[in-house]
Amino acid sequence: MKVDGVPYRTIWLADDGWRVSIIDQNQLPHAFVSIELETVEDAAHAIKEMMVRGAPLIGATGAYGLALALRQDPSNASLIAAYDLLINTRPTAQNLSWALNSVHQGVGALAENDRAFAAYRRAAEICDSDVEMCRSIGKHGALLLSNLWEEKERPLTLNVLTHCNAGWLATVDWGTALAPIYWASDNGVPIHVWVDETRPRNQGASLTAWELCKYGIPHTVIVDNAGGHLMQRGRVDVVLTGTDRTTACGDVCNKVGTYLKALAAHDNAVPFYVALPSPSIDWSITGGSDQIPIEERDSYEVSHISGQTDDGRIETVRLISEESPALNIAFDVTPAKYVSGLITERGICEASSKGLLRLYPERAT
Repeated sequence: MKVDGVPYRTIWLADDGWRVSIIDQNQLPHAFVSIELETVEDAAHAIKEMMVRGAPLIGATGAYGLALALRQDPSNASLIAAYDLLINTRPTAQNLSWALNSVHQGVGALAENDRAFAAYRRAAEICDSDVEMCRSIGKHGALLLSNLWEEKERPLTLNVLTHCNAGWLATVDWGTALAPIYWASDNGVPIHVWVDETRPRNQGASLTAWELCKYGIPHTVIVDNAGGHLMQRGRVDVVLTGTDRTTACGDVCNKVGTYLKALAAHDNAVPFYVALPSPSIDWSITGGSDQIPIEERDSYEVSHISGQTDDGRIETVRLISEESPALNIAFDVTPAKYVSGLITERGICEASSKGLLRLYPERAT
């Protein structure tokens, strides 16, 4: 994707060929800044502190984190320690464990002198694969959005509601839930996006809205609790979100608040679709979604908020009384029965084991 005319991915190798460059998303939307990761500790910090966000990008960063560790020390002890450090940074994101396991399995049997090169190569393959999967998600989802637009009684603007950020900043490029919006817009579908602010980290207000600005997509930022009202008034045609982990049965784990949007969509007969690449599917969970680890983050993210003052300074302020405790649950689970369909790189399917296995028959046991 382009930022002020310059094409970017969200993660890339620096000019020296070994350091890893990322966009510091904590500084968006007020500043576009890239930083370089030099150690596995840098990569873990970037993931934990949400300098990189979104399950696919978290996975890619984890893969490069292992490469950085093996460049410094290719021993078995180093590999195990780096894996353990990275796997515990964001426990809900399925792509993280998938990417770490992919690199670990690819280098574990190699001679120590060959490990770093192989790890860098595998991390690059993970990134390239993510771009192609998201591009394909965009194409499949764009056809869906085009059909929804054509089915409207009056061929006016298609109104899409999003939650959290599932654009190119959440992946290596293109995004998941925003990729169909970009593709459909390029194909002539007039789209307007209702952007949930997504408290407490405000990924919608800070990232999704920024992306849509750069792409020229009309949008409006709304408070999280306004979505149901807009659906009741017929001002939402479809809800489109991403996911950090989807079970083999089609239950969807995404940023907290997604479940409430799905309930409102169901009550108002608004289609609710989830876009995801296959590495976000946890094939090991075939039963209850209570098996998904739900990340609980520091309450500071709820009690405080940062923003830009009118004179350009970035300030952080406390929102609640010092005596009041806060709970910061990062994700919730939307049962498959509330999901109209899953948009994957292989096509669109119903949110069920049958639907997923139709697209991924190799997963049948």
